[in-house]
Amino acid sequence: MTAVLFTRADLARSVAEELIGDSGNRWKHTAGVAARAAELAARLGLDPDILVTAAWLHDVGYAETIALTGFHPLDGAVHLSAEGWPARITGLVAYHSGARFVGAARGLAAELSAFPDERSLMADALTYADQTTGPSGLRVDTEARYTEMLLRQGPCSWNARVDPERRPHLRSITARVEHSLAAWTGHSLAA
Repeated sequence: MTAVLFTRADLARSVAEELIGDSGNRWKHTAGVAARAAELAARLGLDPDILVTAAWLHDVGYAETIALTGFHPLDGAVHLSAEGWPARITGLVAYHSGARFVGAARGLAAELSAFPDERSLMADALTYADQTTGPSGLRVDTEARYTEMLLRQGPCSWNARVDPERRPHLRSITARVEHSLAAWTGHSLAA
């Protein structure tokens, strides 16, 4: 009999499916982000178990059953921490896609600070995967994704309020990841 090994990413997928699997586009988006994260991990030489795990879990805070503050990165990180997930994973979830800006504007910076903000290529790759995956799970351009999100959430949303700080931050992440992708591809071809 062959033993079946499950990775942490497999467990993360199961947790995400339990919490947001019936949420339509939110689930499609999450599955698309996880697929994009797997691709990025391979292309950037990152640990796929960490990146794909964080990708599956990045939006679990939208689940009504675990919502505490209504700020999904924080709510997801708090839930995952209580469930025993590693600090690195909870930190990646807490700070994905410029959450620090919205958290600060909402008065939740102290709560966010309970989680590590690693500001690394791994964190950038998670944000890039999120920002290059549209609501239906299909790949999109980062500017189109950001514009769609602002339109969907409205001009009075927290994301719109922090746009002057958050958008340049996300553009910097896009530039860093795309530079790393180009450099890694060039390195791989030269090897």
